[in-house]
Amino acid sequence: MKLFKPNARPTLRSVIGRGHLIVALLAISMASLSLTFLGVLALRVYADHNLHLIARSISYTVEAAVVFNDSVVATEALALIASTEEVADAKVYDSQGQLLASWQRPESGFLTNLEMHVASAFLEKPISLPILHQGREIGTINVTGHGGSLLRFLLSGLVGIVLCIALSAWLALYLARRQLRGITGPLRSLADVAHAARRERAFDQRVPPAEIAELDNLGNDFNALLDELEAWQTHLQSENETLAHQASHDSLTGLPNRAFFEGRLIRALRSANKLNERMAVLFLDSDRFKEINDNFGHAAGDAVLVAVATRIRAQLREDDLVARLGGDEFAVLLTPLHRVEDAQRIADKIISSMEVPIQLPGSLSILTSLSIGIAVYPDHGATPGSLLNAADAAMYQAKRGSRGGQHTVGAELPIVQVQNRS
Repeated sequence: MKLFKPNARPTLRSVIGRGHLIVALLAISMASLSLTFLGVLALRVYADHNLHLIARSISYTVEAAVVFNDSVVATEALALIASTEEVADAKVYDSQGQLLASWQRPESGFLTNLEMHVASAFLEKPISLPILHQGREIGTINVTGHGGSLLRFLLSGLVGIVLCIALSAWLALYLARRQLRGITGPLRSLADVAHAARRERAFDQRVPPAEIAELDNLGNDFNALLDELEAWQTHLQSENETLAHQASHDSLTGLPNRAFFEGRLIRALRSANKLNERMAVLFLDSDRFKEINDNFGHAAGDAVLVAVATRIRAQLREDDLVARLGGDEFAVLLTPLHRVEDAQRIADKIISSMEVPIQLPGSLSILTSLSIGIAVYPDHGATPGSLLNAADAAMYQAKRGSRGGQHTVGAELPIVQVQNRS
């Protein structure tokens, strides 16, 4: 687990992991030091008591040698006992205070010096006991303790502390990671969902359930907020689509308006020019619309426009477009166009569809007709304006010839831009 980086905010994982590690190390260190301290005290008491027993045993053993002032026997007896016990050195003095026998543990290098330092630091001073014979003091025995057992205890305790600290550190990190999976997992999921909602407007994503109650409640509240945002976005998109449709379509007939038609015509011309294709524009005008409006009212005129729009749309191919340009004028975009006759055939179908009476409000019905002008790209124009003007002029030519007919721009007919329309 990485430590905190300078000038960087710590992560939740590093904070919790470091906290677990510090708590574990402090707990193990305090427990280990306390147990070691108590163990040293207990071992010191034990060593002191044991040293007194050793000194008393030596005094009994060398009693006869001291009585007879036999230095050799006293030394042998002293070495026999001291060499097998925790004794650094031992000295036997006679009643005059003269050294009769002595024994010292042989040095074995660094450990011997270390044992002596440990003994001098933790054990009591050398023990001095009288040597008695028939109730009379005949000499003195001085015994200095050896710190071998204490050193081994301290070293084993130190090794145990290090192992416990290492094990505790590993266990703390393992438990921290295990606990963090239950914390950071839901938080990471929540962060991913929040990121997707902020960057990609993905309000349909949801935070999965969490095992921890507080995190699960947080996820549920966040999901509820996403529900509201998704509903708001859906409503906003619906309103935008409605407004966009209203801006580009006629409210009465539902057909695209002039702006939409002209934009589509521009794109169609670019595509036709790129693919070397042909296309046609049909300009349609109702022959008796003004008369119907004046005689039967605007409601009847609206009914006629709706019926005309429906019938025109029914005669077109799937990719063709019909739009209401305004008033009783309609335009049709036929793309792609393989032959001019295809446009004329569609125009004839539209004219034929008007032979069925149109139902008006009040159980009335009326017959009306359409005059249609046809202009073909690139034969009769290469721009939106030139095609519309050519089709408009052809429509008036058809209206002058016979109402309810269609006329295609011909080379023999001049193309004029009409300003005033009936």
